[in-house]
Amino acid sequence: MGTTARVVGSVISNFDIPILSSSLFSTATHSFSTISLPKTPPLPSTSNKLKHTSCYEETSSSGVIGANDLLIVGPGILGRLVANQWRKEHEKCEITGQTVTADHHEELLNLGIVPCLKGTKLPRKYPFVIFCAPPYQTSDYPGDVREAASYWNGEGSFLFTSSSAPYDRYDNGYCNEDSPVVPIGRSPRTDVLLKAEKEVIAAGGCVLRLAGLYISFIHLNKDRGAHVYWLEKGTVDARPDHVLNFIHYEDAASLSIAILKKKLRSQIFLGCDNHPLSRQGVMDIIEKSGKFSKKFGGFTGTNDPLGKKLDNSKTRKEIGWEPKYQSYAHFLGVYE
Repeated sequence: MGTTARVVGSVISNFDIPILSSSLFSTATHSFSTISLPKTPPLPSTSNKLKHTSCYEETSSSGVIGANDLLIVGPGILGRLVANQWRKEHEKCEITGQTVTADHHEELLNLGIVPCLKGTKLPRKYPFVIFCAPPYQTSDYPGDVREAASYWNGEGSFLFTSSSAPYDRYDNGYCNEDSPVVPIGRSPRTDVLLKAEKEVIAAGGCVLRLAGLYISFIHLNKDRGAHVYWLEKGTVDARPDHVLNFIHYEDAASLSIAILKKKLRSQIFLGCDNHPLSRQGVMDIIEKSGKFSKKFGGFTGTNDPLGKKLDNSKTRKEIGWEPKYQSYAHFLGVYE
């Protein structure tokens, strides 16, 4: 990823919103103009200006199926990183990105991704499908996942990127891939994820539950992230020992691709760096990094719920994957 003097590791929640507001998640997921990503040459047939609500018909081979063609539902940060890495391994494949609006279609074209609008009937199915869209932009998230599964031809892989939120643990204890989840009916937030996961498993696809995502952002005006909010507040009414879990966006992308390439069926995987941190631990690392002049006053809460410690050793062993960024501290260059 490109870096400048203003690059800071910003943590972005993955549906469970461990340390950020949903508004920050929304901004980070669908605004891609502030991060550095290697560009793919534009598709040869995309020189004309966009004239339709969907330019799929103008840019796609429409009907010719390649063995490594990929459909990305929700090509935000994670989806675009997946596309970039997938293209490096499969130069001649076609990558299609389905979006809710056409706002970023020109950007997708410049990245070599054929854009199409949600609701546009695609003329063919794909051997590889990954669903990266968040649940807040739709009234029927499980239905959207079911529709995405209908565009999978069953030959490669179908992967749904979910969240670690459904794990039913709030005592800072350990969770792995097989830990119990919140019962349906207890929480609307976890209900929507679990119902979507059920659709994926029923279709033969796999689920990747991700911890809190973060990446290097280039900010012209201000930095984003829970740590910035906490620094601005000075003191925060939340307990300092609540445990959070992390995975870098690049590692989430590489793990997603590794799972896709395995062509597995109806399994649940977990994406994290295996280095959980307390809220206080996050702020200690931020201070040690030396990237901020402000000093944090501390956490004053005592009664809010604790978190969980994620361990994805099983996923790593089965998939044969290790993260590039071993921990959030390692990413920021803070070593013991």
